[in-house]
Amino acid sequence: MKLRDMFRLDGKVALITGGGRGIGKFIATGFAEAGADLIIASRQMENLETTAREMEEAFDVKVFPVRCDMSKEEEIENMVNVVAEKFPRIDILINNAGITWGAPTLKFPLEKWDYLFNVNVRGVWILTRKIANIMKEQGGGNIINISSIMGFRGWEETYPAVAYNSTKAAINVLTMNLAVKLAPHNIRVNAIAPGFFRTDIMAFIETPEFKDAYDDMINSIPLRRVGDIDDVKGVAVFLASDASAYMTGHILVNDGGYLAK
Repeated sequence: MKLRDMFRLDGKVALITGGGRGIGKFIATGFAEAGADLIIASRQMENLETTAREMEEAFDVKVFPVRCDMSKEEEIENMVNVVAEKFPRIDILINNAGITWGAPTLKFPLEKWDYLFNVNVRGVWILTRKIANIMKEQGGGNIINISSIMGFRGWEETYPAVAYNSTKAAINVLTMNLAVKLAPHNIRVNAIAPGFFRTDIMAFIETPEFKDAYDDMINSIPLRRVGDIDDVKGVAVFLASDASAYMTGHILVNDGGYLAK
């Protein structure tokens, strides 16, 4: 296979949760550029429909938006059923949808802890199990979980997100465990652990009010900048394509060198 062909996704179908904005949208853009048809899911249909129109016009691929709250098993079940009616196969699953919540560690509300784990871990497991069964029947597939550098280390109380960090650590181990268990079915499982990226959620930190916090963040990154769309879409296409055919169980850190410092 020629090198340029190894990165193509023509004829593939990818399901991306949280695909209407942020890193999920970045990844969806890369997949569309590489030729894949897309199913993008999240809780907000308005974002999804806007993204779907943009990508269909720009890349001449099929983009199907579907609403799904990843904290609710019945909505995950409904999404899988709807997708199965629209597409004959699912080649790639991107488990990107996730939430965070901040509160002082010793006062962190149990209900928020449970909610984060319901979305970030339990929902990922429910959807992955359903899609992995589809992939098994079709002869294989590719699963990519979106983790975070927050799942690799402890953080000071200035970043009060003990539950979020813990969910991403769980995703890292789940990725490696499923990679081993699903390999006999020709299903690869990897993860991307992004650092600080320019997304809607992070937009506040680039405002004048947070200049000191922004400067501290930039100074903590060896490459001295935050990530943007081009910094993640290529990484995602690499893991989703034949270019990474011998990789499974890997958590690919994408953080401008933050964890190396």
